[in-house]
Amino acid sequence: MSHPAKPIDPKGAALALLISCLWGGNPVAIKLGLLDTPPLRLAAYRFVLGGLAIAAWAWATGRRAGFTLARREVRPLGILAVLFTLQIATLNIGTSLTSAAHSAILLNLYGVHTVVLAHFLIPGDRLTVRKLAGALIAYAGIVILFGRQLSVGAPTLPGDVIMVASSLVLGVRTVYMARVVQRLDPVKVILSQVVAGTVVFAALTLLVEPGGTRWTLRLGLAIAYQGLLIAGFNFVVNLWLLQRYRPSALAGFFLTQPLFGVLAAAA
Repeated sequence: MSHPAKPIDPKGAALALLISCLWGGNPVAIKLGLLDTPPLRLAAYRFVLGGLAIAAWAWATGRRAGFTLARREVRPLGILAVLFTLQIATLNIGTSLTSAAHSAILLNLYGVHTVVLAHFLIPGDRLTVRKLAGALIAYAGIVILFGRQLSVGAPTLPGDVIMVASSLVLGVRTVYMARVVQRLDPVKVILSQVVAGTVVFAALTLLVEPGGTRWTLRLGLAIAYQGLLIAGFNFVVNLWLLQRYRPSALAGFFLTQPLFGVLAAAA
């Protein structure tokens, strides 16, 4: 399936930078939330709130076709739901085992993965020499980082490895979602992932996370940030962008997320 070749315009660039800024703060919000609740439970809380917000927005704006499901849509939406659940699980678990700054930097390798994967999976989204050089530099940086951590036995190494895995899954999901959203209702694409995430994480936290939740203002703000801004607003805007611009064109703007993440972690 062809993908729109529309170049990035000022509106698209501004929106991409806005959601990049918000995504950059997400690892910090996760880290704060993890002080009061386990990682899988935090993900469940996030999707309950995000799902309610998206459903209310879709219903209020008349996008009610997104609440129905045809048989032909089950497979692509199911694949997206699996990728989404796996990515969020590795994101929260990895962030719990490393620093917020490491999480922000390593997660956003997904922009590099997206550029490479789009070459093979998005017709017309070619991997140029400049893009290839950037990808090779980024991957070389990861090899150097992990080589250094292995030599000193860094305690954050397990979390960093999980974060790299999360970034790869996110890259795959971004490219696949760019294809799916060309033929399916965006509300269906969003709600299918949110519903799957809510069910899976609610079940997993009951099975493997016996510890309790300490309800604090800090936790409430962390859940609100992840649920309303990330799982709600950012998800809707990201799909809007993927409908109109090629993934590799957006990836350049999304690579600013580590900068915003490090600044948020240092604040």
